[in-house]
Amino acid sequence: MGEAVERPSRGRRRRPPRETAGGGARTTAYHRLKNPFSPVTVFSEDRVHAIHETALSVLEDLGIKVLLPEARTLFAANGAIVDKDTQMVRIGREIVDASVASAPRSFALHGGRPGRDLQMELGTLAFQSGAGAPNATDRKRGRRPGSLSDVRELTRLVQHFDAIQMLSPGVEPQDVPPALRHYAFTEAQLTLSDKIPFAYSRGTGQAEDVFRMIRDFRGLSDDAFAAEPRVYTIINTNSPRQIDVPMAQGLIDFARAGQLSIVTPFCLMGAMAPVTVAGALTLSHAEALAGIVLTQLARRGAAVMYGAFASNVDMKSGAPAFGTPEQVKASFGAGQLARLLGLPWRNAAGCAANANDAQAAHETQMSAWGAVLAGATVVIHAAGWIEGGLTVSFEKLITDMEMVQVFAELCTPTSADNAEIALDALAEVQPGGHFFAAAHTMARYQSAFYEPLVADWSNFGTWTERGARDADTRATDIWTSILDTPPLDVDPDRVEALQAFIAKRTEEGGAPPPD
Repeated sequence: MGEAVERPSRGRRRRPPRETAGGGARTTAYHRLKNPFSPVTVFSEDRVHAIHETALSVLEDLGIKVLLPEARTLFAANGAIVDKDTQMVRIGREIVDASVASAPRSFALHGGRPGRDLQMELGTLAFQSGAGAPNATDRKRGRRPGSLSDVRELTRLVQHFDAIQMLSPGVEPQDVPPALRHYAFTEAQLTLSDKIPFAYSRGTGQAEDVFRMIRDFRGLSDDAFAAEPRVYTIINTNSPRQIDVPMAQGLIDFARAGQLSIVTPFCLMGAMAPVTVAGALTLSHAEALAGIVLTQLARRGAAVMYGAFASNVDMKSGAPAFGTPEQVKASFGAGQLARLLGLPWRNAAGCAANANDAQAAHETQMSAWGAVLAGATVVIHAAGWIEGGLTVSFEKLITDMEMVQVFAELCTPTSADNAEIALDALAEVQPGGHFFAAAHTMARYQSAFYEPLVADWSNFGTWTERGARDADTRATDIWTSILDTPPLDVDPDRVEALQAFIAKRTEEGGAPPPD
């Protein structure tokens, strides 16, 4: 039998007590999300297996070019066929199967405090802001090369929003030399945020520097740092069928240090990948598997995530396109392949628009829906990404956060207990009446609904009287007001020790990235 529904008393109804009227201020908890949607599929199960089998044939028969000698040695030592002259590596199915089997299906990824930890597994959901852009833009300062100041401001904005759970490489600080860039970038992440940090894969020297900075700043022993992942990197293969030196080295370095690699081929249909969705996914799947294998050869059981980011190009110009039906279908298919492996996985939103306009909103929302409905564990580029990744927009980060927070709300359980079913309210309000003053409404009105971040729900007259300001303009006020608030309070002794390490390594010349 179902739960009994209480019938309303026939006596006089009382208003809720004054101290609880309206339900109080609305509180949200967006940090640990569970995806409520059943994953959408685009292929039948036999076709998913066909893509997987073809990808295995690609690795076994055609091979993948691996530019790093150390990586080729690892592959050869574990049974792969390596041609030293061509640098091609052919990976047998049994090697792939064993590596996928040893990769963890679920693991904790640790932030700066326990409340920031995330569980990486199928069914959980985390968002990241736009990443990897050489430029930044906003309405106050215009479009410009990314700077350390932009990195620091974007880190503070991401820290502000609970629905972005992981830091990402928002923009490149081009005013910092490459040999020193990782110091400035990591210092900003550690001192301005307690969320999960990101590190570039740009050589063993830089990786070891970043590992030490995080370990010491978090107050960890060597063993504690190596025991569980506390920083992640993104590994992009060079489609088609190539892993370059920094990426291969990153897979090895992060695996051996016990840290997370997210292996994400970036396959544009018709350019670096076959023009069909299924063909692009076959290539992407093969490259992702090759990267996953390398992590497990470096350290069995190393944390690793499957990744896929496929869209199409404009066949008239060759320019990348995002938010397209083909991108969404590719995301659905990638989710099917990730579930076939059983591994947590990363997907992406995207936007090719050149301004924070209707096109930008449409493309980002469509591609983000594709990732969410595909069951992605992590969705990158969910806020702020424009120009196909060439720029991060401060205003678009804010307007996109409206979308991200709505996704987070959709992950929040919706109660249907007796009080929520609202028989009292239905009995109180007579036919033709309204529920504005009903006791049920009065007890909940302050916290019943999502409060918009940047949307303006006023009518045309009120909106006009307030200056007829559009969302882009309102977004400027929001990000500037966030940056006017005090930054994260951190231990000054740890900051001092971190800066002393950076000063020492800077004097020594830093860690130049590999050629």
